Amino acid sequence: MHDYPAGAFAVWSTAWLTGRTSYDQALDALLGDSAHRVIGLPTTPDSTAPDRAGPTAQHGDAVPLGWALTALRGLGERRLRLVLPVPGDVRGLPAVPALVAAALESGQAAVGSTVALVPEALGPGAVSWTAFPLVDVSGREIAPAPPPVEGTLRSVSGALDLAVGRSARVLADLDLARWNPEVPALLAGLARVVQEPGLPPDHDPIALSVLGRAHRLAQVLDLAMADAPGAAVTHAQARARDEALRPLAEALREAVTAAYNAVPRQGAPGA
Repeated sequence: MHDYPAGAFAVWSTAWLTGRTSYDQALDALLGDSAHRVIGLPTTPDSTAPDRAGPTAQHGDAVPLGWALTALRGLGERRLRLVLPVPGDVRGLPAVPALVAAALESGQAAVGSTVALVPEALGPGAVSWTAFPLVDVSGREIAPAPPPVEGTLRSVSGALDLAVGRSARVLADLDLARWNPEVPALLAGLARVVQEPGLPPDHDPIALSVLGRAHRLAQVLDLAMADAPGAAVTHAQARARDEALRPLAEALREAVTAAYNAVPRQGAPGA
């Protein structure tokens, strides 16, 4: 299952912090029909918070997601980025050990200049967020890690195409259709342009297209990595499959990161 709540949070919080959308629009888009709570915020909303933020809370309390949006503005944040860390590659994560460990377990984080937030799914329609102040053990601020160098949307889209083509040929040679007959049809459908819904209206159209393809590609990865019950898959075949899918997974990761982190030039603080 590939879902990116940290990407949605980074997109909508940045859109609100830069004045490209309203507080209510951002919060409604993030909440949808789900329930969210945030723990560990380094500060709390003040009396200037929007009405929906509610009363103040003490540090460490579990609070609604709307409070996190208000707290970000109070902290002086202007831009959050999605980071998708994997073992051996935690570029974009500040050197806060607890943050790195939590982000690796979650597979994602929304990272600002003073705080990072890591989501954890609690079940269908429920997400818990942990906020990590970017400070060291003595309480001194830690300089944010430089964001990973992201390719242009067109370049990551092209890399995605190349990875899909290479992997499709290898998977065909391995007769993956025998393992899971849904995979070939999903691969064949990746050429269709389907824009990802639920993002700010001024989000780059290419980014929307990349995200739409990426989510379908994530389904391919999930299915391809699952051995069908009763399939006669040898260790050699499984190893070849994993090697074929590795560049596909990396291209997917880079494309998703670049697409969620794309913001209009006129509203791209710190870009």
